[in-house]
Amino acid sequence: MRTLTTHGLVVRSTGSWHTVLTDDGTTVPCKVKGNLRLRGLRTTNPVAVGDGVSLIRREGDDTAFITDTDPRRNAIVRRASNLSKQSQVLAANIDQAALLFTVARPETTTTFADRFLAAAEAYGVPAMIVFNKTDDLNAQEMECLDGLRLVYEAAGYPCYAISALDGTGTSELSEALQGRLTLLSGHSGTGKSTLLNRLVPEANARTAPISETHGQGMHTTTFSTLYPLPQGGGLIDIPGIKGFGTFDFKPAEVSHYFRDIFALSHDCRYGGCTHTHEPGCAVLQALKQGRLAPTRYASYTSMLSDESESKYRLKDFTT
Repeated sequence: MRTLTTHGLVVRSTGSWHTVLTDDGTTVPCKVKGNLRLRGLRTTNPVAVGDGVSLIRREGDDTAFITDTDPRRNAIVRRASNLSKQSQVLAANIDQAALLFTVARPETTTTFADRFLAAAEAYGVPAMIVFNKTDDLNAQEMECLDGLRLVYEAAGYPCYAISALDGTGTSELSEALQGRLTLLSGHSGTGKSTLLNRLVPEANARTAPISETHGQGMHTTTFSTLYPLPQGGGLIDIPGIKGFGTFDFKPAEVSHYFRDIFALSHDCRYGGCTHTHEPGCAVLQALKQGRLAPTRYASYTSMLSDESESKYRLKDFTT
């Protein structure tokens, strides 16, 4: 029986199975060929949504095997849960990453957000923050959102305040997504599926209410999928993640991944300043003077040692 070879783009991943959109426009269910998994890659998933791949299949078969991946332009990578020596690739070859952030119900911690942004910096992916559920916030919570927006805009990140439920602010966000492949990430319950349904109506993504017992979201997305946007570009929707452990970050490099801290560090007295105790440290001076947000500095010092993920992940819950 004749063996066919072709090339395509991974548009869905369930872990063991992948859906590939081939260059001729057909979709093919695929598995990863065994030797691809044995190349010494320190990752739980050698193939991710957004990867260009080569595949083979026998004529007449409905399934195929992925034999190789194209060189990646970039990727968003985090430490795999409970596997500190392995990484998890969330998406590959993306133009930007959007973190969906909710001030309440559920609360997104600034430490989680800062780790996500630092990873985007490390892997060369432009990032933005999308504050969702503005329709559900009281006056105090809106004040908190405004304060957080000031912090992140001052650090150089585009910020959007929206309600995916009623559409407030989504037109401006849609313009920022146009023609670009965007990773959409955030905790479960931040409204990723609701936003996806608004931007891509035919997606029909399943939504669920917040757990009243835990005050946290329940998983509705169980695998990663790329959805083409009507205005061009696409959204990669991934399952909600509780924690964001950094992978292979050297302490001396961490300040490079915090835009605001890195900019301040140019005025430090000593080269190689760790910004923790040194005299003449411009970062500590800015912190003391209120020119650097304490939350950003706390995230930086946490990442210097990158302690246990339990420090910054949400409490476990049963879905």
